[in-house]
Amino acid sequence: MFAFAPVWDGYMDIDDLRPGSMRRHVIGIAGSYGGLNVGDEAILTVAIADLRATLPEAEIVVFSRNVADTRTRHDVDRVVPAREAMRAEIQSEVERLDLMLLGGGGILYDREAENYLHVTRIAQQLGVPTATYAIGVGPLERRSERQEVVEVLNRMRFLTVRDHQTKRLLEQIGVDRPIAATADPAFLLERLPFPQSLLEQEGIGKERHLVGMSVREPGGAAGDLQADVYHALLAHGADFIVDRFDADVLFVAMERQDIREAHRVIGQMAFPERAYVLRGQYRPGEVAGLMDHLDLVVGMRLHFLIFAAVAGVPFLALPYARKVSAMLEALQMPCVDGVERAQTGPLLAAIDRMWDLRARVRDHLVQRLPALQRRAALTTQVVAELLGEDPDPERVIDGWDERERHEHAPAAAA
Repeated sequence: MFAFAPVWDGYMDIDDLRPGSMRRHVIGIAGSYGGLNVGDEAILTVAIADLRATLPEAEIVVFSRNVADTRTRHDVDRVVPAREAMRAEIQSEVERLDLMLLGGGGILYDREAENYLHVTRIAQQLGVPTATYAIGVGPLERRSERQEVVEVLNRMRFLTVRDHQTKRLLEQIGVDRPIAATADPAFLLERLPFPQSLLEQEGIGKERHLVGMSVREPGGAAGDLQADVYHALLAHGADFIVDRFDADVLFVAMERQDIREAHRVIGQMAFPERAYVLRGQYRPGEVAGLMDHLDLVVGMRLHFLIFAAVAGVPFLALPYARKVSAMLEALQMPCVDGVERAQTGPLLAAIDRMWDLRARVRDHLVQRLPALQRRAALTTQVVAELLGEDPDPERVIDGWDERERHEHAPAAAA
């Protein structure tokens, strides 16, 4: 359902300057970009759009894991191979920057943090100002990687993270730079039309309810379950949806390997003929637009759940990572208990209750989302402040907090 480009095998860039433009700033951004994950591409889509709107003269340089994919998908000025290029090539690009952004997304975790810190470390060695862009962090159990994260982040001008759990973790491991908890940029993703004709091309009619599911490999909260037990548990949930609500189930892959996991779940269903796997290649905004066709979402992938929340679609999160629980905390939404113990009863009961409460949950999401979206927009405001003549990003955050308190304070008694 998402275009996964082939591995890039050569250097590509975009014209240094667009005709008639005057560049005031050059901004670099590095993360898990290059078509590997729908959620990460959603983050980059929003980051570029917000930077273009806030700093229209700026040149945007993306350090990507797949240059061809990023160049095709996104409106950027230059794309640099973050992992294949030699240090001298990266250095020549980095030294042009006025600001190097690390993020967004959950990119600092065990066994990968060093790779994602590489370009940022070069920037710091060259004296280029650095900051994070609504990142997520963790798990970070390995002492060596904790030390690396602390070392690099403590040299930054300012940190924005996507949730309060990330802020607490960074403070616990020794990061002492100012940290602002904003929100995941994907809360600001523009939803693109997903017409019924596309569903029909996927073989899905509109005569029944449609429930979206997102599954991934066993891990996180369900990490101790054997694969067949894990797949059987999810198959029971899918069968319950089919039988109880007379609904079809649509599996939506957010990463390539999710397709395999979806087929393994379907293989254990009693009603496999009522399950579909989205096959088309769609942009993040289109996947977000798909939510308009769904009556309910049950899933694991963070950004699949965020897309549902933004569309006002009731969702039930199956826990697997800190970042999902942090999002649920921000939205004041429930989480399923018992999945990690392969307990079918609590899962089916939670699905049943969420179905019954759909109208109430929609209203709840409509009430909770605006504040989160305003916080998400703060991330780019901080970037603009960092590029000002007398930067004070804490002033931006404090000003927002004061406005929120004033606008939402209880009215004074007459």
